[in-house]
Amino acid sequence: MKKNDPIKLPQGKQKLLLHSCCAPCSGSVMEDILDAGIDYSILFYNPNIHPIDEYNLRKNENVRFAEKNNIEFIDLDYDTENWFKRIKGFEDTPERGYRCTICFEMRFERTALYAFDNGFDIITSCLGISRWKNMDQINTAGTLAASRYPNISYWTYNWRKAGGSKRMIELAKEEEFYQQQYCGCVYSLRDTNRWRLKNNRSRVKLGQDYYKKEQ
Repeated sequence: MKKNDPIKLPQGKQKLLLHSCCAPCSGSVMEDILDAGIDYSILFYNPNIHPIDEYNLRKNENVRFAEKNNIEFIDLDYDTENWFKRIKGFEDTPERGYRCTICFEMRFERTALYAFDNGFDIITSCLGISRWKNMDQINTAGTLAASRYPNISYWTYNWRKAGGSKRMIELAKEEEFYQQQYCGCVYSLRDTNRWRLKNNRSRVKLGQDYYKKEQ
């Protein structure tokens, strides 16, 4: 079930760049933006995702849904070396801790730069739709990144509200998206496996699970 009231860009902005981390998180966000008639493109810059096979799987699912809806998909570099340099020293900080702040800031810095260089005047991300993420942490990182460039804003829209989180799951099942089992980076994979083993569950099996349509 889709939302009834179309969303609107704030501050008279005209052209949106949506940072996307994966198809399940971005699907309902993309749907809302399309329904509102907003001019936008998707940017995929996620050098945190590990390993490369997982990265490609998440990206390709996102490409598939973008192509289905005729949305421009901008694929940027898998800049893992730079990501590991930035994270060094914070490998053991917990999820939602400073390691995640560094990761968000890196991805949004690149998003804001691309927006500035290519005629976009506002950026946002689907990252905050996940209940596993700290929305204030994400919005702070996005706002900081956008503030470095004139006339670029970060849209702090709450994609969870008005049934957004519920629609995220519904659409993932309708499209049978790949269902990842951890946030994305090597350290979240490590910590997820530690938790699973502690709770007598098997390790994460990469590329195994997909949302299935309800019969």
